[in-house]
Amino acid sequence: MGKKVFEAFNNGRLVLPDKASSFGQIGWSKHPTFEGVELKHIVTGAETGGQFSYHLVKIAPGKAIGNHIHETQLETHEVIAGSGICINDGAELKYEPGVISILPAKIPHQVLAAEDGLYLFAKFMPALC
Repeated sequence: MGKKVFEAFNNGRLVLPDKASSFGQIGWSKHPTFEGVELKHIVTGAETGGQFSYHLVKIAPGKAIGNHIHETQLETHEVIAGSGICINDGAELKYEPGVISILPAKIPHQVLAAEDGLYLFAKFMPALC
């Protein structure tokens, strides 16, 4: 079920009163630092005046977004499929479909995918890119 939900978003669309865009037309980008992590930039700061950005994230089985800090962005995660853990300010949080997590600015965090991989939405305020 979770992979079906992920694929629905992977090929989904953004609908606004004055436009619509297909996520299927947006390519996946390899994370510049963390191997096995890919992002689909659904809404960028260029589209929101820098207020926020919205990204679909997939982390390969056994891979991780290593420990890091966002100096200015509050980040949220919404887990769609797969499983893993997030270490948020030293606390270990179980990630499974339906979990939403908030990662404040200046707080160290990392995300580790289990053997089934991990698929989530990440939102940044202000925008990451």
